[in-house]
Amino acid sequence: MTSVDVIALSLVAAALASMPAYAWLRRGKPRDADVARRGASVLLGYWVRDWLMWAIGPVERMVIRARISPDVFNYLGVAFGAGAGWAFAVGELSLGGWLVLLGGLADIFDGRIARARGIANSYGAFMDSTLDRFAEVFAFVGVAWLLADTRAGAAITLMAISASLLVSYTRARGEAVGVTGAGGVMQRAERLVVLALAGLFDSTAASRLGWAPGALLFYAVTLIAVGALGTAVYRTASIAQTLRRRGT
Repeated sequence: MTSVDVIALSLVAAALASMPAYAWLRRGKPRDADVARRGASVLLGYWVRDWLMWAIGPVERMVIRARISPDVFNYLGVAFGAGAGWAFAVGELSLGGWLVLLGGLADIFDGRIARARGIANSYGAFMDSTLDRFAEVFAFVGVAWLLADTRAGAAITLMAISASLLVSYTRARGEAVGVTGAGGVMQRAERLVVLALAGLFDSTAASRLGWAPGALLFYAVTLIAVGALGTAVYRTASIAQTLRRRGT
């Protein structure tokens, strides 16, 4: 087990240990507004997302006091995505996992900071959504490079990239015609978590289970591909049904 794996396991253990404290301190208090606004998630429930907002709260408040622009976190998200892609491509899977997680945190911070400072606007929403796509594509290109030595690896990664973009596209097209096309089992947060955890624990799976390096990442990307494609199909059907009922 590498030092990076030890750090990863230690942080996971610390996160799990903090959950009882969160449950005690937050009992009876209302759910975080952003968590409530985004609705339910199949893989990441309300409680887990609310705990995360509580855990990153001190950093968020420090950033708000420092009046750091939300754009900084948008650009950091792209940089972390590109860095993750490079790390995956060269076989540094644990590093890639960490960078995916950091990119996800940057994505959380930009919107929350903008809303907290009262500067949320259409420009910010456009930049946030668009740069998220850049970051995700960069990360998956690195995965594709790593897994391209087999046809199955290349094909499943291509499907994961394409399906992930379709998830975003269906929502955007739905909103363009007045229908909120959210929901599904493999939204952006779920994709980031699955990809990051696979990167962080791939070497552990290889050493403990005798799997080949990259095997856990391949299985994770397969899960993302199937889940994201299913999410895109679900959103397409849901939006189409709503429009048909409206007769528009």
